[in-house]
Amino acid sequence: MHDKQDESLMALIEEFLTARATRKPSPHTLAAYRRDLHTVAALVAEATPLPLDALLITDLSPRVMRAAFARFAAPRAPASVHRAWSTWNSFFTFLVADGLVAGNPMPAVGRPRALLPQPKPLRGADTPEVLLASAARDDGRQRDPWPERDVAVLAVALCAGLRLSELLALRVGSLGGRPGERRVEVVGKGGRPRVVPIEADLDRVLMDYLASRARRFGSRSVRPDSALLVDRRGEPLRRGGLQYLVESCYRRAGIGDRVPRGARLHALRHTFATRLAEDGASAAEIMRLLGHASLASSQTYIEVTAGQQRDAVRANRTNRALAGLLPTDLG
Repeated sequence: MHDKQDESLMALIEEFLTARATRKPSPHTLAAYRRDLHTVAALVAEATPLPLDALLITDLSPRVMRAAFARFAAPRAPASVHRAWSTWNSFFTFLVADGLVAGNPMPAVGRPRALLPQPKPLRGADTPEVLLASAARDDGRQRDPWPERDVAVLAVALCAGLRLSELLALRVGSLGGRPGERRVEVVGKGGRPRVVPIEADLDRVLMDYLASRARRFGSRSVRPDSALLVDRRGEPLRRGGLQYLVESCYRRAGIGDRVPRGARLHALRHTFATRLAEDGASAAEIMRLLGHASLASSQTYIEVTAGQQRDAVRANRTNRALAGLLPTDLG
């Protein structure tokens, strides 16, 4: 084992973040790691006579970590505490693997039970169809309408269930296979690859979009290594631009009240998964198509769908009529 006495906590945090960066997490994920590590480390420093940059890794005993996490948890939601606990657990696991510490103190630190986030699909049975039909119309109010591109963005999200980061990472060459057997190759969370089948109608939408793009910017704009989704100048779409595009499509379709709060673009992915569950897909199939690391995440779509089906049956007025046909005392 390395000599631990001279190991600065902040230096080891930077070493850990550098190691994590090789896994290609999103910038937001990496920023969350840094924020959780620095915030809890600052709470440790406040409880000691040492400044933050003088803390050593040996100062982080189970007792110290329990106290720091108790203060961290007080003003925060359980999900935030659980995420920070997981970050610190990964940090100490990294240190143990590198022989920098003898053990991981985090199992001795309490954490709230992690609740799986509930799906937030678009509300309304016909909402995806209304949204796509609106995007396909050439809206004269737009300065530079490009309905082929707008429909392609919405269709890939609704019919392939991709995350925002996965949409932005797509290349033209990500589309492969022969007509009728088309697929899109996706790089998911943690760099995990997956393949999502592309049905004929979505294939035609994408080919129509690429043809319109070649007309706008020339055939060189649709080379295999080019970004699949671009803005009106032909530049690769970025996070903010993609979010704004989807928001504007919601506004034009007049469905803002059907989009769940906190899941604006992600609602399209959730709609894809919910419709899979409604049509009988298994949790294992949903897991593979969405690129989930855990079957439990995929199971929530089936459980929510089953609950919605029961609510719909319960609302049937005929059920209430049955009550009047039964004797009040069957005993």
